Amino acid sequence: MKAYLRSVRIAPKKAELIAKLVRGMSVPDAVSALEHTNKKGARILQTLLRSAIANASHNDRQDAQLMVVKTIVINKAQTYHRGIPMARGRMRPIRKFLSHIEITLGFPEDAITGTDSGENAKNPSQTAGKKVKRSGTRSKSTKGKSGKPDTAASSSHSVASQSSLEKS
Repeated sequence: MKAYLRSVRIAPKKAELIAKLVRGMSVPDAVSALEHTNKKGARILQTLLRSAIANASHNDRQDAQLMVVKTIVINKAQTYHRGIPMARGRMRPIRKFLSHIEITLGFPEDAITGTDSGENAKNPSQTAGKKVKRSGTRSKSTKGKSGKPDTAASSSHSVASQSSLEKS
């Protein structure tokens, strides 16, 4: 359930903005979101998504309405080098970027496995059996100038408090 678009005249940065919008969405939601987005990249991705839907229904005999957009890969293609004339016969270079776009459709993982494996996948440390080290829960201690704990200051404080208790 893939569709490719090679050497399309849109910069990869601009296409990536639209790809982030629909990555991981269900197919009907992605089509609706692309229809309501007023960008050139949305028109390009919309036609590519329709091609992937047609590939899934015709070639693989799958119901595209149950699928999700698994991946959208946008790679940099060749660059057109153009220029704007400047003073004294010079030219300011202009680069026009092209993109290669690949879209992959698939089924949601929870529906295929039938179990709720999402909770175990969210916390891999529990599945590995390792203890999670928490770095934010340190106890405060008094430190001297060397950076080591100042045991003399804390012990003299406790001795002074004991002597004051004995006097009273």
